[in-house]
Parts: sequence; C-alpha cells; structure tokens
Amino acid sequence: MQKQMNVVFVVYPNIVLLDLAGPLQVFTYGRRDAFSKEAYKTHILSLEGGDVETSTLVRVNSEPLAKWTSSSNTEPLHTLVIIGGDGVFDASQNTVFVDHVKQLAARAKRVCSVCSGAFVLAAADLLDGRRAVTHWEDCERLAQDYPAINVEVDPIYLKDGNVWTSAGITAGIDMALAILNEDLGKAAAIEMARSLVTPIVRSGGQSQFSAELDRQATDIDGRFSDLHDWISNNLHRTISVADMASECGMSSRNFSRRYTQTMGISPAKALEAKRVNAARDILANTLKSIKTISAECGFQDTERMRRAFIRHFKTSPSQYRDQFR
Repeated sequence: MQKQMNVVFVVYPNIVLLDLAGPLQVFTYGRRDAFSKEAYKTHILSLEGGDVETSTLVRVNSEPLAKWTSSSNTEPLHTLVIIGGDGVFDASQNTVFVDHVKQLAARAKRVCSVCSGAFVLAAADLLDGRRAVTHWEDCERLAQDYPAINVEVDPIYLKDGNVWTSAGITAGIDMALAILNEDLGKAAAIEMARSLVTPIVRSGGQSQFSAELDRQATDIDGRFSDLHDWISNNLHRTISVADMASECGMSSRNFSRRYTQTMGISPAKALEAKRVNAARDILANTLKSIKTISAECGFQDTERMRRAFIRHFKTSPSQYRDQFR
C-alpha cells in the first residue's frame, strides 16, 4: 500500500476562505481510483497555530508552523501550498513567518501558491527568475515589488519547475486538479472534477479573464444576453449580422449600431471572439482534430481558424494545443 503524501497548507490572519477550501477539498479526497485510499494527508499550519481568522465569519483551526520546521520532524513533505488573502502583505513582511516558509519549501517536492499567496513565495525568494501568476488585480504590484519575477497576467495557473502559482480564488481548484492529474493520472483528476461538479478540468493556459463575464459586465442590462446564448448554441452554423439582427428583432443597420455602442465591439468581431474562445476550450480539453473543431465552432476551414487564433492569442491552434493541453 502506498503511503499518503503530505500536503501542507500555510495560512495567516485574513485569508480568503475559498482559496483554502477549494484545494483542501481536492487534496483531502483525491485518490487513484474508487478502490484506493485517499492519496494525500492534509495539514493546515499558521505561525502560532490555533484558530485563524478568514475574510468570512468562518475561522480555521491550524497547527503551529514550528511543528513542521522543527529538526525533530522528519515526515516527508510532498506539496506546500501558500494561501492568499488580504492579510498576505502583512504576512509577507513578517520575517519569522517567511523564514518558516523557506524552511518548508526546502523540504517540499512541490511548492504552490493560491492567488495572492504568491507574495509570500516572492518574499521567500522562491519565485526569482521564474514565471508566476497571481490574481489579475495584484499582478502589477507583484511585478513592481519583485522585478526578478516574470509575472504573467493571463494564465489561471503556471508551473515553473517544481513551483506552481495560480490566479484568483477558484483557479486554486484548477491548479489542484492539475496536480492530481500529474500525481495520480487524468482519470483521477476527472473523477474529482465530477465530484466537485466542475464542468471541465481547465488547462493552465486558459485565461483568468472570462469573456462571458466581460460580456455580462458590459451589457449590464442584459439587452443582448439572449442573443449571446443563441450564438453559443449555434456556433456550428454560418451566422451573419442579419441573422443576429433578426434574433433581436431589429434591422441590420440599427442592430449593428446599438450592439457596437453597448458592447464596444462590432457584431462580427464579437462572433469571432466567441468562436475562437470555444475552439480554445475544446483544443485544451479534448483530442478532437483541428478540422473537427473548426467545423464545430463555425469556421469555414482550418485556415480561417488558424488566422483567428493568431489574431486573438498570437499562436496557432496546433501550437496552443502543444503548449497547454
């Protein structure tokens, strides 16, 4: 029987509860198959131990960091995860806390951060010379405060060597599922995603910026929400501006003017963006051929899809799949 792998979560006052709860759930119940024992043994540590405040009404119980940094503790440490939250800036300035993290990282086979937890890794000099990501609201500050880090704004998570960083909140779940995939295999990751009712196991190359959320935020009154749903359900079809105008009960001219005013983008460009984002998700999560994906997403041929990919992502579909699948 394989020994459980120790996963240590490090917290501090005023963490984001979901930063912890999501990955904790994944690792607590991760297993190779339905007949196997849980593959991981999880631990929550803080500087002093005891109850730690979160950004919600819920407090979390923890053990003191010294329990694991003591020379008498010879337990193998497989994965270290630093949690994010508004308290991270105070935590990253606490030299005693950061020194404990350095000691843990030196023992760990894998080092991770969720959201703004990257600032603790940065303060511990664990991200110097590496690619890293954090919540999009904090990327600029991370780059300014730690210029030795190659901060990337877009990905939901990044792996550079044995160091993983993830974007905001729920991206920690995506990172944890990717780690399950690496440790236990794809079937285990998919089964965990099903258990969490997560629709897909997202690749790290997917953007932390949701095109759908952007549309909803721009179209705050929902004037074109039904149209966007219709487009999503009919991407395989040839769709013209006249077709979209008809769905909205407008003339083509009036529709184009109102849509562009509301959404800040022309109907044709919005349609292409929907097609290319759908194709990107299929590329990252299936083995379907590029020709099949091109047809499913409404590109008339693979060359048109290739040109659209280069416009939006500065890479071709095949290069995207090789890099991020």
